[in-house]
Amino acid sequence: MSYIKNTCYKVKTPTGWQNFDGIKKTAKKGLISILFVSGKRIICTQEHRFLDLNNQLIYARDLTFGTCLSSDVVENFKFLEALEEEVYDLINVSNGHLYYTNDIVSSNCAFIRDFDDIWTSLYPTLSTGGNAIILSTPNGVGGQYYKLWIEAESKANDFNPTRLLWWVHPEHDQAWFDKETKNLARRNIAQEFLCDFISSGDTFLQPGDLERLRDKISVPIERSGPHLNVWTWAKPEEGKKYILSADVSRGDAADFSTFHILDYDTCEVAAEFMGKIPPDKFADLLVEYGKLYNEALICPEQNTFGYFTCIKLRDLGYPRLYYHSARGDIFEYKPASPDEVPGFSTQAKSRNQILTKLEEFIRNGQLTSFSQRLYDQFQAFVWNGSKASAAKDAHDDLIISLAIGCWLASGAGAPNDKSMTMAYAMLKATQRGNRTFDELPGGINDVKPVFNQHMRGFTPQQLSKPRDASDVRGIDLTDFSWLYK
Repeated sequence: MSYIKNTCYKVKTPTGWQNFDGIKKTAKKGLISILFVSGKRIICTQEHRFLDLNNQLIYARDLTFGTCLSSDVVENFKFLEALEEEVYDLINVSNGHLYYTNDIVSSNCAFIRDFDDIWTSLYPTLSTGGNAIILSTPNGVGGQYYKLWIEAESKANDFNPTRLLWWVHPEHDQAWFDKETKNLARRNIAQEFLCDFISSGDTFLQPGDLERLRDKISVPIERSGPHLNVWTWAKPEEGKKYILSADVSRGDAADFSTFHILDYDTCEVAAEFMGKIPPDKFADLLVEYGKLYNEALICPEQNTFGYFTCIKLRDLGYPRLYYHSARGDIFEYKPASPDEVPGFSTQAKSRNQILTKLEEFIRNGQLTSFSQRLYDQFQAFVWNGSKASAAKDAHDDLIISLAIGCWLASGAGAPNDKSMTMAYAMLKATQRGNRTFDELPGGINDVKPVFNQHMRGFTPQQLSKPRDASDVRGIDLTDFSWLYK
């Protein structure tokens, strides 16, 4: 592989002539020869991408006979398995990474291919001394770059994550943005201009709900806790009730331990944690922030490593813990047995219940979150058949933590006053009465139906299906003067 830096040439793109950083030359096998209806031919790698009619990028390996691209139609193609040839890829084409190849709109290599293998080779060298700066647009969820970014945000590695959005450039204003993005699909705009990691699957949340989450993202007013991974947007207020829900991991593996602090009345996220910490130390952290937020009701996930966190919370004597047996006011409930284990048990059924409640809260605008980390996870939280789960190399720890909190805030955790009021309202709305027309409420007792005087004596069956012309009995059925009375 070789790289030639570009300093003076431009390439033709759908938005005019644009700059690019350079050209990468690589010897590759398994190429594809594509013949287009126009007679043009392109030989490329299977990972080369083209722009289709819907302004979406499609891999060469996914093309079929008759596929309509933005500028031509695929007539035929074949795989060149045994052939190894040198292929050339443009690096970082400005304004969307699109350019023309034989008059066909292609997407450049905006990232280093096989970066996972390259990083594996580079890392031992860096660990003995030196620095690395990695600059790229997000290229979907998964892979080494995505993992490095997520770990950097949670201080699990030594990188300093920095988002360079389009408006940080001093010459870029709204007019510039509108002009540059008018011919791009929403997905491409989000990835190329808004630094979004876009998943390739069907996301759990609808695009409009994801956009509303993104629009609410704001910088925390404070960062505290282990590695500054507790992000705070609202300080505790006297007299307010808070829920502290949590998802627990082992502390040294791929997953993270997370918690959310929710305002019980407004469902606004006051604080959030995402980091790697042993389960017993996590219990201490939960107690610290639970006490800070007016002795918040703490509810960790009870499964696997969460069991150790829940046991320690109980043994520490924290006054407000959630128990599955809770009835009435969940903030004041005390278990009948001192041996009962607090926490939320996540099984297949209960997992679906809390995720359904979370989706409902977001869709109806009942939840307010300001977290970039949560939004990143939702981009990669997709439907895998009938189950919603994190995409490959992605995480859902913050999602599960927040789902538990929303479930409790909705009153589903126990039949308290909040949930009972809602239940009674729903039952009352479905009851059936036997009152007559004159007894209906609303001040309409004096309103009477207007009858067509010409139709007296007719049955409904005769009106809809008269037997013969004699049923009319000489009455002028075209007289509608009765309607004006």
